[in-house]
Amino acid sequence: MTSPLDASSPYRDLRAELETLTTEAFRPELSGIDRLATLEIARIMNAEDATVPTAVAEQLPLIAAAIDDIAERMAKGGRLLYAGAGTAGRLGVLDASECPPTFNTDPSQVVGLIAGGPEAMVTSVEGAEDSRELAAADLTRLSLTADDTVVGVSASGRTPYAIGAVEHARAQGALTIGLSCNAGSALAAAADHGIEVVVGPELLTGSTRLKAGTAQKLVLNMLSTITMIRLGKTYGNLMVDVRASNEKLRARSRRIVALATGAPDEEIEKALAATDGEVKNAILVILGEVDGPTAARLLEESAGHLRAALTAAAP
Repeated sequence: MTSPLDASSPYRDLRAELETLTTEAFRPELSGIDRLATLEIARIMNAEDATVPTAVAEQLPLIAAAIDDIAERMAKGGRLLYAGAGTAGRLGVLDASECPPTFNTDPSQVVGLIAGGPEAMVTSVEGAEDSRELAAADLTRLSLTADDTVVGVSASGRTPYAIGAVEHARAQGALTIGLSCNAGSALAAAADHGIEVVVGPELLTGSTRLKAGTAQKLVLNMLSTITMIRLGKTYGNLMVDVRASNEKLRARSRRIVALATGAPDEEIEKALAATDGEVKNAILVILGEVDGPTAARLLEESAGHLRAALTAAAP
């Protein structure tokens, strides 16, 4: 059996590789952090976190270009698929799971894949992140098409599962995006769009659930949210495709219709009743002065874009 300390051990090669990554760098100036007062540690951590948006800002042109390509494919029926391991995978699953209630998407439209499957959301699945083949198999089960987009997410940019997902997707003609937190990463090199948000060494050496995780969450927020804006899932900054699945969301639906139209409560209730509670349709009924079936038809003809449907409804 090969010892991790053996000169020819793959562990030694991996250690050498990790030492070249910014996200794994050791910060000697923080070596006494455990001796500091709690408030001082919190201040240091908060100051570290404050640098993340600046790092994201440096990648905005690349992020915007990726979003335009995602939206173009999703408009043709494509899906947005995230693939990652550990924290990166969990962030992808989180972002995907928020799209149905926020934008009324079908659960199959935005999907998060995590190395090791659902079990890996709450516990470590040993070896799953090291398999390119596992990523390819997970995507194959989803019947990947050329209209789909696959976003490989990895703080290090070297995770085999994320790279394998991007390589397999690109071979199938799908759009690919590589999101990492190290410059010159293998993940970015493998993708059509490489987004590298370099946040620097972590407060705790190698703990990429911190700044790197925050950066990935910010970028994933942009990828899904702005794509949905481009697809007509919003009206201004209102979530007009929100799915009213509980009392809080039903109250939010009424408020959104009120903000969009300025109509009195009685008219709002009447419009929502005429459209089976569909916020976008109700707004069109009020502002376009049409009935429920006409609103549904106009929105279908406008590919769900409320502004276009309102224009079509105008006398």
